[in-house]
Amino acid sequence: MEFANRLRAAMVAAGLEPRPGVLLNLFNTHYWGRSVTFQAVSRWLRGGAIPEQDKLITLAKVLKIEPEVLRFGEGVRQSVQEHRQRWDEGVGYLERETFDAFLQLPAPQRKIIREVILTFAQVHKP
Repeated sequence: MEFANRLRAAMVAAGLEPRPGVLLNLFNTHYWGRSVTFQAVSRWLRGGAIPEQDKLITLAKVLKIEPEVLRFGEGVRQSVQEHRQRWDEGVGYLERETFDAFLQLPAPQRKIIREVILTFAQVHKP
């Protein structure tokens, strides 16, 4: 139901009536895959189904909304932005250099280094 509410709101924000026929025509003129049916679009708008990812991306594009916001809601975007900001602010040059070196190691050595770091983190957990 939450997806259906976001889809209807995105249609209204795009100046469209949130009706299956309107969405069906708009979607099928922009989607390069097999056309969807009236029933499928009706289920999207009623909350009975969520479209597959390729269809979701097309919907987001024609409704001018980010796919992740359409699929999961605004809270997910805010959470990702907060995490990214924390990462950008908390990681300096030395840490980035270390991460780059870590990524160049073969998988068995990365596993050992990961286990060492997680052990230190566990020991120093507040």
